[in-house]
Amino acid sequence: MICKNCNAELNSNFCPNCGQPASLKRIDGHYIVHEIEHILHFERGILFTVKELIFNPGQNIRNYLSENRSRLVRPIIFIIITSLIYSLSISFFHIEDQYVKFEGGELRTPSKIFKWIQGHYGYANIIMGIFITLWLKLFFRKYNYNLFEILIVLCFVMGISMLIYSSFALLQGLTKAKLMAIGGMVGLGYCSWAIGHFFGKDKVLNYIKAFFAYILGMLTFVILAILSGFLFDLMTRH
Repeated sequence: MICKNCNAELNSNFCPNCGQPASLKRIDGHYIVHEIEHILHFERGILFTVKELIFNPGQNIRNYLSENRSRLVRPIIFIIITSLIYSLSISFFHIEDQYVKFEGGELRTPSKIFKWIQGHYGYANIIMGIFITLWLKLFFRKYNYNLFEILIVLCFVMGISMLIYSSFALLQGLTKAKLMAIGGMVGLGYCSWAIGHFFGKDKVLNYIKAFFAYILGMLTFVILAILSGFLFDLMTRH
């Protein structure tokens, strides 16, 4: 037999070259349940990743970068899923979004940009993570991590912050108490702690630098979004 994925010769149940099964099972109810269990599995899936990132983010992310990339959920998938959970949470409970908020209805394009951000947090968080990454690279330039590795750190950290915001959205929806502002502070506190923990948990200065890098990255993202929309409006008026 010939592998349908890489055309290598097959003499077993799996391709020796790419690992593709010799024959794929039909997709049925058992397959769907298995896929869901695989995503949520406590030893390798979302729940395991969340647990590891809450209790020991620095060590687990360093392990992901340099030793084992099979224990945690892939970072891009992680931040997109957790951002979706946040969007669904505030939508379900009809909570006013306070994560990225813009008051400026008279500025047409900036308003549209922020409306897009609020509807696509997974992608927007990745974009914002790029700006935070630049500040982190500047503040932690003595460490031997490139921009892409720091961006992976942020995908994990910001993913957990999305779950923190989701938890407070759930509490606010159930209790009717105004808790989202507290959730924002807790989320920011976690991000600063987790990033500082990654670069070295024994140095207080790392947590301070992580906090300011995160704030400056968010401000850079917001300011550039407003300026881009404002300049677009200015150019299209003439």
